Amino acid sequence: MAMFCLMFALRISAQEHPGIMLTKKNIEAVRKGTDTYPLLKKSYQKVKADADKALVESVNVPTPKDAGGGATHEQHKKNYTNMLNCGVAYQISGDKKYATYVESMLLKYAADYNKWPLHPKRKENHQAGKIFWQSLNDFVWQVYTIQGYDMVYEAISPKNREIINAGLFEPMLKFFTVDCKETFDKIHNHGTWDIAAVGMTGYVLNKPEYVQMAIKGSAKDGKTGYLAQIDQLFSPDGYYTEGPYYQRYALLPFIIFAKAINNFQPELKIFEYRNQLLAKAINTSLQLTYTDGTFFPINDAIKSKTYETPELVYGVDIAYADIKPLPDLLSVAERQAEVVVSDAGLKVAADLYAGMATPFSYRPQLIKDGANGKEGGLGILRYGSNEDQQVLLIKAASQGMGHGHFDRLNLLYYDNGVEILPDYGSARFINIESKKGGDYLPENKSWAKQTVAHNTLVVDQTSHHKGNSDVAQKSYPEVLYFKSDNNLQVVSAAERNAYPGVEMIRTTALLKVAELKKPLVIDVFQALSEKPHQYDLPFWYKGHIVDASLKISGFTDQLKPLGENYGYQHIWLNAEQLVKEKAGYLSILNNKRFYTIHFATDNEVNLKVLSLGANDPDMSLVESKAFMLSAPKSNNQTFFNIIETHGRTNTVSETTTGASSALSDLRIISSDKKQVTLSFKVKQKVYTYQINYQNKENFIKLN
Repeated sequence: MAMFCLMFALRISAQEHPGIMLTKKNIEAVRKGTDTYPLLKKSYQKVKADADKALVESVNVPTPKDAGGGATHEQHKKNYTNMLNCGVAYQISGDKKYATYVESMLLKYAADYNKWPLHPKRKENHQAGKIFWQSLNDFVWQVYTIQGYDMVYEAISPKNREIINAGLFEPMLKFFTVDCKETFDKIHNHGTWDIAAVGMTGYVLNKPEYVQMAIKGSAKDGKTGYLAQIDQLFSPDGYYTEGPYYQRYALLPFIIFAKAINNFQPELKIFEYRNQLLAKAINTSLQLTYTDGTFFPINDAIKSKTYETPELVYGVDIAYADIKPLPDLLSVAERQAEVVVSDAGLKVAADLYAGMATPFSYRPQLIKDGANGKEGGLGILRYGSNEDQQVLLIKAASQGMGHGHFDRLNLLYYDNGVEILPDYGSARFINIESKKGGDYLPENKSWAKQTVAHNTLVVDQTSHHKGNSDVAQKSYPEVLYFKSDNNLQVVSAAERNAYPGVEMIRTTALLKVAELKKPLVIDVFQALSEKPHQYDLPFWYKGHIVDASLKISGFTDQLKPLGENYGYQHIWLNAEQLVKEKAGYLSILNNKRFYTIHFATDNEVNLKVLSLGANDPDMSLVESKAFMLSAPKSNNQTFFNIIETHGRTNTVSETTTGASSALSDLRIISSDKKQVTLSFKVKQKVYTYQINYQNKENFIKLN
């Protein structure tokens, strides 16, 4: 009976084209909106201009032969963009020349598709596509192309629709579900794109069996498929397990397929699923950015990616128009400076025009990881306005599958619009064919994924879980505590599985004290073990060292790599000095502001000054600098660090204010697995800071 109802609903709904982002019932309103609302008008003008450019070029459907970034790869990407743009231009303008272009393109694909074998430069260890080097790109191509087809469906003769369906879309459906069955049933972003492509095509072609497969998996039993993907890949907080960069990427197929489901089968109430989880996922994705819009680049991430990306344009429009019209989403749309020319884009543009936007509300929060929310998470601490905000991120999340890095308890720090303590992100020049075809570089494994590439503890010069992602995937950190109030924000987490016999605990806070304008970053990192180890805590920084408590003499005759494996082979040791006093500081100048990093330890450490670039014959590694606190042989080790943000330099007027530190006398009074007691002085006032692991009611005491 359920299947009959599904098929019946599809037969009724599928008679109307278009039916996904731009629906037939709202076309007239959207047309009027392109004349009335500035953002929709601007967005449509861009779409139409790109469509007009496509029309002056001949239809080009080359035989696939190039890897990512190559000529045929880029042409096929351009083709799906052109088809979608022309589809929208046809619906808004009514000019059939745009529909004719899409029809001609699809007829050419239908004539050639079945002649193409698997791609000749298929990506290693990935399911090959036919149009592209990996099947993922084929799925993406179809998600966009089927929208273009839906737009011009009624302008194509029944005979040519049959040719296109039989020669292109039906073979594609078979390829995506049979040849790529392993990917189709995989709980992974590749599987999500496959499912969305199949489900959307099923709706447009009125093939309910494929819609069923997309929603409930190839066996239609719900163990895989779209709903299983939502259940297993997102936490209750809307966090996607592979991290912010891939959350952004994976959101589009989740969101646009949900939009199709909602349009064709509103009775499924897909936007209400798991307590409006898709809306949470969009908001969480935005919360996983700094105030300049860049995503926090943990795991395999391209660092320049912002929420202006097309995936988030779709996400913000749909979240606002179809799920929950939160006014701060409008300010994001305003910054994105475009909307999708669609029903949702109309709603966003109209409400922006009506002045309903409010600034996006960034907030401190613990974002839980895991399908049940019990696999660690990300602690995000924020202070200040969106124009000048301090942000601390502690990564205490799970591995994040194959794109995860070995960086449990990693620390990122942003301030004054820039990175202060950065994450390297991925080692990749995306779509630059001359750099390994635009794929991940070998250094992604040998460097970017390794623990020492991050601001977290390395034991015995070996990465967490010995760099084995399958092992790392089986465990996750424990979030011990999270608090956020006006003067104190704290996140504390423990990692007990990265190294056998070693427990790591990091407690990081933003603390506002009366004597200073900007909150202090209080960072306490403990390693607990019954056996001695070498403990290395690197701080990769942006800026220039301008002062230090001890004289740093750089090596000038010959540099040597810091080690041989686990990323150490890529690091130049520029200077090394014993810190006999067990305390010190370095001051960094970054974006005209000073950052003094004070440190104290309970055992003697060596201060090592580092730079990236050793064993890099292809010159692929990005310039990076760090200093490292290295305890050569300790059982238990505590690193007590405070980052003081202060002062300003003006290079125009050649003036400097507040360059001197107001902080001093860092002391570790006691430290064990139950409690850590510390003290420090701000100007003339002494503060005592205590961490009580066994007292969640009074986890932090400050006197």
